[in-house]
Amino acid sequence: MWSADEIVSLCCEHYSTKLPRKGMPESGREWTLLAAVVKIKAVPEEDSASSGEKQKASKEVVALGTGTKCIGQSKMSKNGDVLNDSHAEVVARRGFLRYLCYQLLLAVRGEDSSIFTPGAEKGKWRLKPGLSFVFFTSHTPCGDASIIPMMDREDQPCQPIRAEEPRLTAAPSTPRHGNDKDHMSESEPVAMDLRLKRKPEENNAGSSIKRIKTENSLSRSSFRAKEKGNRVSESQGDSSGQALQKEEATTSEQGPVLSLTAQAEVLDVHRTGAKCVPGGRQDPHQAGAQYHSVGQLRVKPGRGDRTLSLSCSDKMARWNVLGCQGALLMHYLQGPLYFSAVITGRCPYSDEAMRRALISRCSAVESLPPGFTVSSVELQQSQVEFIHSRRLLDENHDPSKGKVTPCGAAISWCAVPDQPLDVTANGSKQGVTKKALGTPQARSRICKVELFLQFRELVASTLEEQLPDSLREKDLKTYWDFKRAAVGYQQAWQALRQQVFEAWIRSPRELLQFE
Repeated sequence: MWSADEIVSLCCEHYSTKLPRKGMPESGREWTLLAAVVKIKAVPEEDSASSGEKQKASKEVVALGTGTKCIGQSKMSKNGDVLNDSHAEVVARRGFLRYLCYQLLLAVRGEDSSIFTPGAEKGKWRLKPGLSFVFFTSHTPCGDASIIPMMDREDQPCQPIRAEEPRLTAAPSTPRHGNDKDHMSESEPVAMDLRLKRKPEENNAGSSIKRIKTENSLSRSSFRAKEKGNRVSESQGDSSGQALQKEEATTSEQGPVLSLTAQAEVLDVHRTGAKCVPGGRQDPHQAGAQYHSVGQLRVKPGRGDRTLSLSCSDKMARWNVLGCQGALLMHYLQGPLYFSAVITGRCPYSDEAMRRALISRCSAVESLPPGFTVSSVELQQSQVEFIHSRRLLDENHDPSKGKVTPCGAAISWCAVPDQPLDVTANGSKQGVTKKALGTPQARSRICKVELFLQFRELVASTLEEQLPDSLREKDLKTYWDFKRAAVGYQQAWQALRQQVFEAWIRSPRELLQFE
């Protein structure tokens, strides 16, 4: 019905051809990350059968985001008018919330919503048959999913904590993709230069680095090798016993450490700048591959000022249990909305790490309210690389323009008629003056208060007799009042926190009391 390469190509084409240059990286000097949500509409099976072809589907980008930054705790606003987290995955998902709210507005007004149809309960809506949504990210999400065997100098979305660490040296790879094969293939499990002749390095305690011997090939942890024309990841397309095995972690005094699926000796892993949350298990910071604990909640790094933003791996794991629609829109939905697949672009990648970060660590959650589950989201990787990736910039860097740096702007686009494009920097609209900060003119269209105002418009447009029961005869005023009134969602979130994410950092209540 679709392939990973088709999804990524569609998103990259939308970025390159349908958006203005505003907010994009400066050529030769800046890089950024891209994420998007794609609507998949299946063609009726009888139509496909009559043509003798495989089932087809229409594909449409409905939300898109770029960005690499987040603001510190001191810059957060009690008015909800600052965008706290501008990582691409978060920006794309918040744009998707705008799209969903607009489609619900059409539905309650009796107009033609392209995605919603009445549900079984009064005032509730569900997706039309044959519809699903796929999430794309150009790089592995920061945090737990980025703790993977280090194969080359590809940087993670969050800057590594320490730059000088022992690495595996990979055979040179071609910058081209498409039909070109990587240097690692299923027929050559370890087709990399693993002739590591360095002497063991000493850690702080004076002991040598311990080389981890692992079991299967390294191909899952590098740029994925695919036979020509094969666009399905091993974890989804191989039912002959080569499918991804469930990640196993060993436990030490520092907590779980990395368990890799490889037949080689791995000296190190990609580092993530996201640090373990206070109150949870911490990184052991041992040399080499034992530097990180895996499966832990992490906060994104900030410049000087500490942030309260959980890593993208953690947020995506939460979406995979609570749904990607959030608490407010849950009032209008028959059940939570889950992404059917998460597609990652060409970059250092590990199926094992992605599955651990997004699915496995939440798999034991029990007693969820009806409709909520730990979704078995499909995980795939494409061989299509985002044009503004860090790796491609390193290859084409113009030294005369200064050092390589992440783009400071974040772009949000979604398929709505009113102001679909939103470009921000430092949590507010790009280009606003200091005098305008704190005014409606400086707000991002995807900040908390703007999304809340759009939700309030949805409620005001709903006939009294069609209001969902959760919104009837209740004195709801603030943003927090409406979120708390989504009882099923809050019960699911409580179960997830108590059983898995006990150390999750929650926003101070005073930051949620705006109207």
